[in-house]
Formats: sequence, C-alpha cells, structure tokens
Amino acid sequence: MAVDEILLESPTMRATVAERVEVLDRVKALAFLPDGVHVTTDAVARYFGVGETVIKAVVHDHRQELIGNGYQVLTGDELGCFKQLSGIQSRARSLALFSRRTVLNVAMLLRDSETARQVRCYLLDVERQARQEAVDNPVDGVVDNRFPYPEGSVDAAVATVAERAVRSVIGTSVVPLLNALAVEVGRNSRKIDAMADRVDRLERVVLDDEEKAIARRRLRLLRAIDEGATAEELDELV
Repeated sequence: MAVDEILLESPTMRATVAERVEVLDRVKALAFLPDGVHVTTDAVARYFGVGETVIKAVVHDHRQELIGNGYQVLTGDELGCFKQLSGIQSRARSLALFSRRTVLNVAMLLRDSETARQVRCYLLDVERQARQEAVDNPVDGVVDNRFPYPEGSVDAAVATVAERAVRSVIGTSVVPLLNALAVEVGRNSRKIDAMADRVDRLERVVLDDEEKAIARRRLRLLRAIDEGATAEELDELV
C-alpha cells in the first residue's frame, strides 16, 4: 500500500491532519468566492482536475465527514443573504460551499486525481517534519535526555549501548507494528464502508418494495372503481 493511501483508508489519520490547510497552496491556488473563505463545487473540481460529478460523488459517500469539516449547502433566505454579502450573481436555488478544511478533506478522499495525491504527500511530509521538530526541540519542562555521565566513562558507554539497543528495537519491531496497524485500520475502514453500502442498498430495496405495494393497491382500487364496486368493497381493498 502506498504511503498516501493511509489517508484514503483511515478516518482517524485524516482527522489528525485536518488543520494542515496550508498544504493546499503548496500544490496550486484555489479560486475562492468574493468572501475569500468559501469555494464552490465547480472550483473544487477545477482545483483537482476532475469533473463536478466526481466531487458530488465524494460528497455523497462521505457527507457527514465533510459536514464536520465545513461543508454546507445554502438555500432560501440564508442563500439570499449570502449572495448579497458576497456579491454572487446566481439564480440557483441552492449553493454548496467548501471551506479550506473541506477541500483538504476532499483531497484525502479523492483517489483519481494527481493534485489530490500531491496534497496527501505534502500532508504526510509536513506532519513528519512537525513531529521531528518536536523531538529535536523539546519544550520547557520536558526532561533532557542527554546522558548525565562524563564523556568516556563506563556509565556513558553503557548508556550509549542502551540507547542504540532501544533505537534498534523501535526500528525493527515498533515501526513495522505501527505500519501493520495502519494497514489493518485501512482494511477495517473498507469493511465498514462496504457494510454501509450494503445497508444503503437494502434500504433502497425495502423502499422500492413498499412503493411497488402502494402502486399495486392503487391499481386494484382503480379497477374496482371502474367496475362499479361499492363503498364497502373499496374499504376492504384499502
């Protein structure tokens, strides 16, 4: 699995980097609305080099996650007020809006876009650098891990060997374990998505069956009325 696919598969990983919106500008510029805060579906599609239908499909599949990251659809008075404040000239009855954070969220969900892949790679690089800086530049109050032993002493030599052993264990055991865990999280996420898709299909089947049953009852009623059925007979059909 490619490194950037961890973001595609894991909602938890996506949540940890959801604030890193600055990486969007490192790839290319976003075309904002006059308010300088929001982006339309068309602008998001052009940013990622895909069709609007692709962005709408991502929204359909991950709507709740995107809403949690700023996605919204304006209608009615709310839309009218937004048009006046932002100077938008549009007769549309609804308007889908993406914030920077929402666009970043889309980048972590969109598979067939080179721009989205670049954003994910930048995200992982920035996160990696931030963690390294935290290790290299400990904040006040953090214990200084430098050896408190005179250089060249036996204690210093033992401490050095111990540190190398710990680093070796981390490199050969802990890191592979974390990588395996990330893969497993991705697999579980795919299973959950598949289960949700099955439930959605079952709901549609149930709704279709109910609609067919209603249509059959209506047809029987119409036939009974044409044949001159009495009120009592019609009540039985209902």
